[in-house]
Amino acid sequence: MESFNLEPIGVIRTPYGEKFAVPRQPRLVESTHCEIELFAPYSDPQACIGLEGFSHIHVIFIFDKISMEEVAKFRPMIRPPRLGGNQRVGVFASRSPFRPSRLGLSILALDRVENRQGKSVLHVRGADMVDGTPILDIKPYIPFVDSIPDARGGFASVPPERKEVVFSLQAQAQLIAAHLDTQVLAEILSQDPRPAYKDSDDAKTYVALLMGYHVHFQVHGNTVTVIALEKADA
Repeated sequence: MESFNLEPIGVIRTPYGEKFAVPRQPRLVESTHCEIELFAPYSDPQACIGLEGFSHIHVIFIFDKISMEEVAKFRPMIRPPRLGGNQRVGVFASRSPFRPSRLGLSILALDRVENRQGKSVLHVRGADMVDGTPILDIKPYIPFVDSIPDARGGFASVPPERKEVVFSLQAQAQLIAAHLDTQVLAEILSQDPRPAYKDSDDAKTYVALLMGYHVHFQVHGNTVTVIALEKADA
């Protein structure tokens, strides 16, 4: 059987500095502004002519944070967070990044296509990718073929529950000083990025690398409390 080598056509710039706290599905945090930077020769503005007529795009990418060694250890069953991290399903019944090909597929909202010094940059929202994720291809989302209103969603038929996000006085002051978007940060953390098996008695302080800051937070019951922020390069 023939093997294939795929070269990235670009990368995506997102607020997520690491895998922890990345939304588990695309478009769960639609307020996040992200940019897809295309490499030459794919950045030729002619390649994107007509794309702005579409409100959404399919983005095919590589889970590059998953090593080839991990991929080589094929696991036919995984524990999806949606089922609490305890119940197993087949890898092909999930969107787990631990896939044989490391390929990912997301539908993102397309705001506009920018011609930046002769190169195309796509402004998108709703990404579920780590900053710098390699992009392999882009295709327009076509509603009359891609939308299936009566489709079955299996064990993921309804949106995940959200938690309330509150900010300590210290965190509020740091957000203002850093000019960070509170709404975006709240949307990200409202999904509770902790491992799925954690419960309401968890007293641990977690740290997520978001928007260039180490964000310290705790979860108690249905509330996520942002304690403090620390500049990542400090």
